This record gives sequence, C-alpha cells and structure tokens, in this order.
Amino acid sequence: MMTNINDTNRTPLDIDAVRSFMLVAELQSFTRAAQAAGVTQSAVSLKLKRLEQRLSAQLVERSPRSVRLTAQGANFLERARDLLAAHDRALKGPAPEESRLTIGISDHVAGPDLARLIARVAAFDPSLVLDIRIDFSNVLLDRFDAGKLDAVIVRSEGSRRGGEKLLEDEFGWFASPAFRPIGGQKLRLAMLAAPCGVRMQAIRALNKAKIGWIETFTGGGVTAVAAAIVAGLAVSPLARRIAPPGTRDVGAALSLPPLGRSKVMLYSNIADARARAALRTLAAAFRSTAAN
Repeated sequence: MMTNINDTNRTPLDIDAVRSFMLVAELQSFTRAAQAAGVTQSAVSLKLKRLEQRLSAQLVERSPRSVRLTAQGANFLERARDLLAAHDRALKGPAPEESRLTIGISDHVAGPDLARLIARVAAFDPSLVLDIRIDFSNVLLDRFDAGKLDAVIVRSEGSRRGGEKLLEDEFGWFASPAFRPIGGQKLRLAMLAAPCGVRMQAIRALNKAKIGWIETFTGGGVTAVAAAIVAGLAVSPLARRIAPPGTRDVGAALSLPPLGRSKVMLYSNIADARARAALRTLAAAFRSTAAN
C-alpha cells in the first residue's frame, strides 16, 4: 500500500527513474517521455513503477487521455529537480566542450509555446548552445539542404520524402470577436508576406471559391499577424494550435472554404549525441502542444 514519501528507507534512488518521472511530469505523457529519452514506453512505465514502490507513494495518475501528478507527485517534483541538478553537477567535472544545436522552425509552426519549448531543451542540457532561426518553411528547407542548419521543424512541403512527423495541424479562418465584415466589400485578410506557404494555400482556396478578398495587413511574422487580428482588423488563416487566445474560427459564419490540415515535420542531420538528445526532447515537447 502506498503511504508517504518521507519514509525511513535509505536505499539510494535510481537516477534514471527520477529522470523518467521528470520527463513524464513535464511532457504529461508516457509516450512523449519515452520519445524524449530514446527508450520504449514500457521502460519508462517500469522505471516509474519502481520509483513509486521505492517511495511508497503514487506519483502520477493515468487515464486514457491524460497523465497528471498526484499531490505526492507534485510534492516530490521540486526535490527531483534538485536531485538531478546535484547529480549532473557531480558528474560534470571539467567544463564540457561547447555543443551547438542550430535549428530552423517555421513561423507558422512555432506559435506562442516557443518559449516553453526552448525552456525544456535548456533544462535538459543547460550547457548546450541553442541557435534558433525562424523563417518560412521553404526557406528553412533550402538552408537545411545547403548544410547551414542541423535540423528544421517545418510544414510538409510538396512531395518531399523522409523526415519525422511531429503533429498535424488543423487550419481555420481566425478573427477577433470584435471583427465585423462590411456588407458588399471584399474579405479583409491579415497574412504573412510571400513566399509564405499558408498564405498561398489561403489565396488559392479563396480564388477557387470565387470569394473576393483584400489584404489589409501584411506581417513580417506570425506575432504581428496575431496582433492585427486581435485588434479586429481582419481575418487570418492560422493553425488552430497557434491562434491567439480569445479569437475564433469564423470560417463557417462567413462561408469561407475549408483550409484542411497540414503535417509538421522534423528533418535532421545531427551527429553530435548531446544535440541529438536535446532534439528528441524538443520533438517530444512539440508533440505535447498538439495534445493541449
């Protein structure tokens, strides 16, 4: 029977088990924790089970759709962080050689969770130098093919093969509740500048449906476009995952054509083991955004 973490058992904790617990707690998924650690889901489950037995406490509660910490798990979380930090400091010895991860992320993929995603990678390996480039998917793929980027996280482009699917986004036409279409006038749009692939997809869909439109706002980044639609200036084609809070999909209300779905793909060419491990953590964190 599970009792209290604060027992008298002095058997050392399994560091790998504690690290598995941390990944489960942060990514809220056994599957994504396994992907980040580069092991099987059953291995993560077994490690966590043994840790719970060692602590005589249930740390997480699982359901078909979610994983959440128990009160005892939340209480143990900070101590687990302290333990792992102390363990890593003890093993670090002389400062490791600098390891750099240069990764390109599509602006339409990054979204508002980018800061949290970067924080997870930094927490995984604080000494890793991160070089993040934000741009259009096709531009990033060209740089990746030229060997200028270690990895890219982009929207699926044409018939390109290979890569790893991270998630699939559903697109819609988003606007502020304050937005009011003007009768008899063309649809007002806020979009990224060319050569944005989402822009081209939206224009093709509108032209095919014979819906008149006018671009009233052109943004140099998704952050600027988001500000324009929150201000009520226009409608914007966006992935539901990155739409600004408080906005709504007005596609059905305005009889706009569906924009469908788009795959978010990871392409990498990384030899450094530390950078590969950090990239696995980032990939798992991206997957977690699709579940939220």
